Formats: sequence, structure tokens, C-alpha cells
Amino acid sequence: MRSSPPFRNRGVAAGLACVLLSGLAYAAPASAASPPPAPLARGAQAPAMGDGLALTPPMGFNNWNSTHCRPEFNEAMVKGIADIFVSKGLKEVGYEYVNLDDCWALPQRDADGKLVADPVRFPNGIKAVADYVHSKGLKFGIYTSAGTKTCDRIGFPGGLGHEYSDARQFADWGVDYLKYDNCFNQGVDAKKRYTTMRDALRATGRPIVFSICEWGENKPWEWASDVGHLWRTTGDINDSWGSTLAIMKKNLPLHAYAKPGNWNDPDMLEVGNGGMTDTEYRTQFSMWSIMAAPLLIGSDLRKADEKTFEILGNREVVAVDQDPLGRQGEVISSEAGRWVVAKEMADGSRAVALFNESDRPQRIATTATDVGLPQARGYRMRDLWQHTDAATAGTVAATVPAHGTVLVRLWADRDWKSYPPALEAGQTDAWFTEAGVPAEVSTTVTNLGRQKAESVSVDLTGPAGWTVVATSRTVSEVLPAGRTLRTTWRVTAPAGTRPDVYGLTLTVAHRSPGGVRVVREQPVSAGVVVLPPPGVSFLSDSSWLSATNGWGPVEKDFSVGEAASGDGGPLTIGGTRYTKGLGVHAPSAVEYYLGGECFSFSAKVGLDDETGARGTAAFEVWADGRRVAATGVLTNALPAQHLSAVVAGAETIRLVVTDGGDGMSYDHADWADATLDC
Repeated sequence: MRSSPPFRNRGVAAGLACVLLSGLAYAAPASAASPPPAPLARGAQAPAMGDGLALTPPMGFNNWNSTHCRPEFNEAMVKGIADIFVSKGLKEVGYEYVNLDDCWALPQRDADGKLVADPVRFPNGIKAVADYVHSKGLKFGIYTSAGTKTCDRIGFPGGLGHEYSDARQFADWGVDYLKYDNCFNQGVDAKKRYTTMRDALRATGRPIVFSICEWGENKPWEWASDVGHLWRTTGDINDSWGSTLAIMKKNLPLHAYAKPGNWNDPDMLEVGNGGMTDTEYRTQFSMWSIMAAPLLIGSDLRKADEKTFEILGNREVVAVDQDPLGRQGEVISSEAGRWVVAKEMADGSRAVALFNESDRPQRIATTATDVGLPQARGYRMRDLWQHTDAATAGTVAATVPAHGTVLVRLWADRDWKSYPPALEAGQTDAWFTEAGVPAEVSTTVTNLGRQKAESVSVDLTGPAGWTVVATSRTVSEVLPAGRTLRTTWRVTAPAGTRPDVYGLTLTVAHRSPGGVRVVREQPVSAGVVVLPPPGVSFLSDSSWLSATNGWGPVEKDFSVGEAASGDGGPLTIGGTRYTKGLGVHAPSAVEYYLGGECFSFSAKVGLDDETGARGTAAFEVWADGRRVAATGVLTNALPAQHLSAVVAGAETIRLVVTDGGDGMSYDHADWADATLDC
């Protein structure tokens, strides 16, 4: 069974293990070797590539996230993607590379040591595919590994020891971009392996963007700026919120290393693959852009819906990523999952992301001066998803949906009076309601500008069948600067509505002093809940409010297994099997509604046996945002640990598993026999 992260991320240890099992030995030819670069002085950066390539983060497509090595990865798919880049306008937006990933070759080289394209997948050969891509005005990329084999289970030929020959083949085929992976690397120094391929690519005389994919294991941001144009900072991403969040957090602190020609690479986009919500996909696209990350589409665009194209084709967000100044956004604050990230732009403006890590809406705020703009009487603020302009006195604030991101661009603008005042709208807090039982909720609209807003009105609408009735005023003839219109509502979900989080829409309309009518929709949410049953009950028999997982979905009564739902085995810790519980993969968080009706929680926790001797994790129990119980860092060598907590009076309980500090690797964790006493 393949353990997550997938086999292609196992690195040096896996490569050595496979070689030992096969009885093979490897020695790099002397002609292929080059001395490792001299170490840099502490705190110094290596010089940039200086070849004029990748002056902005590369944009394009890579098939791996959507196809892996399945048969649909073939010549027809690659040509189809190139066609879609043109027909859907993605080429005009800036996407240019159409890249192959693993499994394009036959498992063996030919008699001359050359790579051979799989004749079933690519019956006309690689050059014919590259020529087709070029005929569309696009560029073509290919993949191999800085080892004896590539990362797929079959293990196609890698480039170690064949760098100059392979680079020559790639150049002859018309390759414009090389992704160079890290499997079966035989323990050869990473700098040496990647520098050799750099030199081989340069020797061809063809301009080829060089993507270093060694998963951040050797901190390439510290040494690779004169070796590659971009370098992976993390292991492989997967199509889940937990994976996206974990990777984002690893990449954000590396802002100092990004610059034109050199980019931190947190892996490809998952937008459109179906494992996350549109809100989460907009967050990935927003955060990758403000981090100046490569934008490589990872979904099969032949099957994509219009929402996917809308996200990928947002020119204003792409402009943040492609800004020629080449800065990566810096974290301004991140308290309680409320992230503010700001990026300096070439025209002196700031792109600002208000990102909500948590599972419920939160108000996130900053100021123009906090993000680096000079003091001014007023500022122009443009919402890059709503495509609207407004004027603010300096506050940038929004109620951001769970896992959502508000992305704005901010200028110190002497013409700020020509824009309508910015109105911040949202709910004062998340709310819960039982189906058929009215819930009292409130919303606010606050004027962040310096001018008054006139004829302000609000309206709240819910899903079909919901009843929403205002119980206080919904109109303000004049809303002065800094003032708030607060409205209360009685919201009722129909009887029989299944437990889940549901979206509602708060519509705010107003007229600016210049007579401009402005209408804006703000998403809000409500959780439909069911009280836990009285007595002692298993959590896995109840519906959670929210669940995030580092790899694959959270599983009920089974281990997490792999990326697919239901692919785990029995919950097993230290050789003991459990029939009830939750299987997760760190980092993970699962939240349940208690409604103040429960007294205590209990579980037996530990690393599942399916990962062998690998993995670490720490377990935490949170009640209403307060940690009430925790373990230390656990390993597979430990038996199940008993973990209990008092949760009397709490509205919610949140079960959290962290990765133990060693990254998201094989951290299959079990909440066995997890029960509530209510």
C-alpha cells in the first residue's frame, strides 16, 4: 500500500531502499560530476541565474494532479490543453507552458542510452507534441528526476548520470521547461545533482526554464538561485484543504528569497480538481498569487466548469502574481487564523490578502500604513474578486468566510474622493441553528471611508425554503464615516434540513455622494446542527460541523488510508484494533456541535500501524476556542494513549492533530473509541 505523502515524495531514503532491494549499485560517472558550489556566507544570497528567463513566475499547465499515470495522460490530452489555452483565452491571460509530468517515457532507454517516448501515449513522439504546442504560440515542458529513476512506482529512467545526453535530447525536441524531481537519488549531494543538470541545459544553448523539485529537503532557497529558476519548497500538494494550508504555511516565511528569475514553488494549483470548495480554490489562487508562486494549472481543463475558468482567468489576480517587481508577499499578522499578507507592487501600490484559516467566518482587519503605504488623506481600494473600487480612510477590513480570502489592491490616491466610500459588511459571528427552530442573528455595515454613504440598505437571503425576516431596521438614509448599521434577523432552516454549513447572501446597496449606486453581495453562513444524543455516544456516529485533513478525507471507523474516501483499513494502534473512531492525517481538525449539552470527551489516540515505524503527531482537544487537553508528540513506537477532557457548557468541540514538528509525512493518526458523555 502506498502511504501518504505519495511514493513520489519519499526521497533519498526510499531511493536507497529500492536500490538495495533490487541489488543494484550506482556510481556517478566522473564526466557527469561537477564540484559542489562553495558555501555562501551566513545570510548571503547566491547570485541569480541572470539568463533572462522566468522574470515573472512561470504560468501554464502540468498534468500530474489530475491524471497521475492513468491512460488519459497522452498526446491527445496535451494537444487538447494547448487548444483550450487559446480558445478559452488563458494564453492571453499569461499561461504559456504546457508541461508533461512523469510516465511519458518507456521504462528502459534504447541501446544508445536515449530516452524513448511511450508509443502508446505519444505515438508521434515528443518532438511532434512540442511542435504542436509551439504552433499555438505556447511553450513546452517535460519531466525527469535527478536520480536513477523517476518517482512513479514503475520507475522510468531518471537523469542521474545521463544529464548531458538527456539535456541534448530535450533541446532537440524543443523543450522550454524542465521539472527535475528527486527520487532514487542514491544519496548524491543535491547541489551537485542539480548543478550538473543546470550545466547540461546551458551546454545545449537552448533557453530552458529549470524547475528544481527536491521538495525543500535541502533548503534550495538558500543555494539554488544560480542553479534553477524555481525550487519546490514543500512536498507534493494534494487536492484537500489540509494539504493546501500546510504547504502555504511552509512557503510564506520564505519571501526574502523570491525575485525575478528565482521563485519559491509551493507546487501546482489544484483549482478545478473537485476536492475543495470554490471558496478554497479562490484562496489557493489568491495566496499563490500574492506569494509570487508559479501558476501551473493542475486540473484537466477538458472537463473544467466555468467557475474553474473564472478563477484561473482572473486577470487582476494574475497581475498580482506577475508583477514585474518580483516581490513575494510578507505576513503582516496571523493571530487566531486571521492572516494579513501584503505584497509591494511595481507601481507603489500594495496587494493585500485577508485570509481566514479557520472553519468559521472571521473579521480580519489591517491598515494602509501597516501594509507599507505612506500616510494619506484617503486610499483607493480595489477588490480583485468583486472588481469594484472604493475609498477608505485607511482601514482595510472584511468579514471573511471560512477558508476564504479577500484580495484587494491599495493605492495612496489623491483622487480618492472620486470613489464611493468603502462599506464593510458581514455577520457579527458565526451562528448555529437547528432545523425548524428560528435563530436570531445580526449583520453589520460599517462605513470605512471619509465621505458619507447615502440610502444604505441591506437584505439577507438564504437557500431555497429558508425563512429570513428582519427584526430591526434595514435602511439608513445617511451612514456617516465610521458609523455602523446593525440589523437583526430571524432565520429558520426548513424542518428536515440535513446538518451542514449553508451559505446566505447579505446584499448591501448605497449611493455615494457623487450619486453612484453601488450594490455588493457579501457571503455569510449558518450551521444547521443536531444536538448530540444523551448519554455516552461515539463521535463517529454523529455529523461534524467541519473537517480538514492533511491527506485525503477524514474517515469514520477506518484509518485515513490514502487520498480516496473509504480506502483505509481498521483503526489499529500498537497492534490493537478498534471498531469505532476517526482516522485522520495531520495536520487535521474536526469540529462537532455540543450546544452546551455535554460533560466530557474521551478517546484513545495514537499513530495508526498502517504507516509502519514512520510518522509523528500530537493530539489536542479544544472547547469553544480553548485548549482543554493535549498529548505530547507521539510516534508509532507508542501504544494508544488515553486522552480525556471536560467540555461542560461548551458549544463546540474541536479535535486537532498537529504533525509533531517534522512536516506532513506519514502522520496517519487515530481518534479511537472517541466518545461524548452528554
